[in-house]
Amino acid sequence: MDSTNIQVLFFQHIRTLVPPHVAMVDVIADLLSISPDSVYRRIRGEKPVSLDEMQKLAGHFKISIDQFLHLQSDSFIFSGKLANGSNYLFEDWMKGVLQQLQFMNSFRNRHMYYLAKDLPVMAQFIAPELLAFKSFFWRKSILHYPELRGQKFSLKQIDHGHQEIGKKIIDEYNKLPSTEIWNVESINSTIRQIAFYKDAGAIESANDYDALCKAVYRILDHLERQAEHGVKFCLDEEPNTSAVSYNLFNNELILGDNTIVAELDNNKLTFLNHSVINFIGTTNEQFNNYMFGNLQNLIGKSTQLSKVGEKERVQFFNRIREKLNRGEVL
Repeated sequence: MDSTNIQVLFFQHIRTLVPPHVAMVDVIADLLSISPDSVYRRIRGEKPVSLDEMQKLAGHFKISIDQFLHLQSDSFIFSGKLANGSNYLFEDWMKGVLQQLQFMNSFRNRHMYYLAKDLPVMAQFIAPELLAFKSFFWRKSILHYPELRGQKFSLKQIDHGHQEIGKKIIDEYNKLPSTEIWNVESINSTIRQIAFYKDAGAIESANDYDALCKAVYRILDHLERQAEHGVKFCLDEEPNTSAVSYNLFNNELILGDNTIVAELDNNKLTFLNHSVINFIGTTNEQFNNYMFGNLQNLIGKSTQLSKVGEKERVQFFNRIREKLNRGEVL
């Protein structure tokens, strides 16, 4: 393949990474400080792209140049930011989650697959009480915010900014068709976090603890209803048959790792979870196809709980409630 064809393919790939409502030409013109006409000539292969220009574009769009130059490589390029207590705060992380969901929803044909190790992160924001706890827990125990040292969790000190972003995340999540692969153990992390704080005396009052436990049950009841109807809807609202699909599977063979694979028109995007709350993502076609195939294989070995399989669905959620009732939380 000659250099002109490689260049054309390079720009075709960039086009798949830009949301449909964004003008790719304008984005590239700003990045390279050139006119839209010059961008078009590069897109058509009439003017060669310099190495410096390709590096700028590859860096901005997180593209592996190897795949276009046909270089042999065993590496995959991932991008992401690391939440901390100084220059990338928890609210920035939440805004990042929101932006990724908005990006996915900008595509006409879209679907998110979630291999859950924990209660899916978006589901943790469904009830304001659990969102408040997770916001406090992650900042205090994972990101080690110095101002939270020695403080106890209290619903009287809810961060309203986090609640506002969390509501927007749920709104976007409810617009995104999804397939989730759970295991009955997927609730364990949330149970242990609440139990640890209770045993350590890090929850301000019994009322806070009771409200937090009730929130977990409310979320569980809500997700069971979503699975029953096979669609997403807001907490304490009635389902709408025109809402986006919600597919839930139980896989008893493995415990997931919070991998997310999104199908966006003819392309895929993979996010891998690390360091408890952080995610890194890649657009690498080979890697994404492999991950998508792996998830399809797991789905084939799982029990469907949404819409069909009423007996299995009731048994699954009752097993989770039994875990809650045995003392891990209550």
